[in-house]
Amino acid sequence: MSFQAPKGTFDWMPPRSEWALAVRDALSAPARAAGYGYIETPAFEDTRLFSRGVGESTDIVTKEMYTFEDKGGRSITLRPEGTASVVRAVIEHGLPGGPLPVKLWYSGSYYRYERAQKGRYRHFSQVGAEALGAEDPALDAELITLAMDGYTRLGLRNVRLLLNSLGCRECRPAYRAALQEFLRGLDLDEPTRQRIEINPLRVLDDKRPEVRAQLADAPLVTDHLCGACKAYHEEVRGLLREVGISYTDDPRLVRGLDYYTRTTFEFVHDGLGAQSAVGGGGRYDGLSEMIGGPPLPSVGWALGVDRTVLAMEAEGLLAERQGSVDVFAVPLGEEARRRVFALVAELRRAGLSVDMAFGGRGVKGAMKAADRSGARYALILGDRDLESGTAQVKDMTTAEQTAVPIAEVVDILKGKFS
Repeated sequence: MSFQAPKGTFDWMPPRSEWALAVRDALSAPARAAGYGYIETPAFEDTRLFSRGVGESTDIVTKEMYTFEDKGGRSITLRPEGTASVVRAVIEHGLPGGPLPVKLWYSGSYYRYERAQKGRYRHFSQVGAEALGAEDPALDAELITLAMDGYTRLGLRNVRLLLNSLGCRECRPAYRAALQEFLRGLDLDEPTRQRIEINPLRVLDDKRPEVRAQLADAPLVTDHLCGACKAYHEEVRGLLREVGISYTDDPRLVRGLDYYTRTTFEFVHDGLGAQSAVGGGGRYDGLSEMIGGPPLPSVGWALGVDRTVLAMEAEGLLAERQGSVDVFAVPLGEEARRRVFALVAELRRAGLSVDMAFGGRGVKGAMKAADRSGARYALILGDRDLESGTAQVKDMTTAEQTAVPIAEVVDILKGKFS
C-alpha cells in the first residue's frame, strides 16, 4: 500500500519550501512594521460563521466548503478564508471595546473544494491583514500600500493593482435593481437566474466565457455611487497616488465574497495565466453585524503564498539553489565526531546555521555533503587534528584551507559572518 497527497493538494519540499517561508515573511513584514499584531484562529469553525459572513449565495458556501458533522453533532467547516474568523475572534474577546482600530495580521492554511489546477488548490496558504473599527480611506490606502511593499520586498516587478468601489448600503440598492433588470434579460441557466434574485453581484464574478460575453453592457457600480462613496473612493485613489502606488480602475471588479463594501481591490500577475490573482481584499463595514457583533467598519486583505511563489518563478526570481547553512562540519574519526558535535552546538548558539556529516562517512562522501549543503565554510576535524589542537577551516568558494586552534574555532567562524 502506498499513499499520496490528496488531489488538489501538494507538499512543500526543500528548497521550494524555503521560498514559501521567505514569501510569508516578506508579505507580513510591512504589516508588522506598521503595528499590526499577530492573530491565530482555529482551522475549523462553526459552519454558520461562513454561511452568514461569506454569503450563502457565494460559490465558496454553495460548492467549495469542507463541511462535516463532528462527534458532538455540530456542523463544522474547515476555514475557506480568514476574515470571518478574525472578526469572530475580535468580537468574542471584546476588542471593539478598546482602542480602535484593531490591527491584526495572520498566516495559515485554508481549504476549498475547487477544480484542481495550477494556481488553484484545495489546500492553500495565505498571509492576511485586517484593520477593524474605523471608517477611514487612509486605512484602505495603508493596507494596499503594505501589500505592494511586501511584493516589492520579494523583487516582484509585474504585480498590478486593480481598484474599484462597491458602494454602501445607501447607494447599492439602486445599483442592485438596475443590475437585476439587466441580468433578467440575458440567456442564463437556472442556477444563475436564481443567483440574480439572491445576490446579482455574484453573476458579475462568473468566470464562464459564455456568461462573461453577455456582461459587456452590464451597468457599472461606479455610475451609481452616492456622493459620500464617490468622495471616499477618490480619497483612497489620491492617497495611493501620493505614495507612488499605481493602479487600474476596474469598475467590474466585485471579488467573490458577500461582505465587501466600498473599496475593493485585487493584485494580479499576468505571468500566471488564468489564475492571475495573487491577492486581494477590500472594505467590509457590515460583516461584524452580519455575525452578531457591534458595528465595526473594517478593511483587510489576503495574499496567496502559493501563487506568489508561482509569480516569483514566472519572473525568474527563484534561485536554483540556496545555501541553507553557514558552516558544514566534517568529523573524521570517533573521537573527532564527539568534539565536532560539541563545536556544532557552540556555533549554533553563537548564531550561525550549521550542519554536520552523519553516518560515519569517509572524507570524500562528507566533503560532497558539505558541497551540496551550500555552506560557505567547512570545518574539518580528524583524530590527528585533535592531537595538535587544531581544526581545518575550508573556504568552499576559493577552496583555501586554514588550520586554526580548536579553542578559537567558534570566534573565528563567527567573525567571518559579522
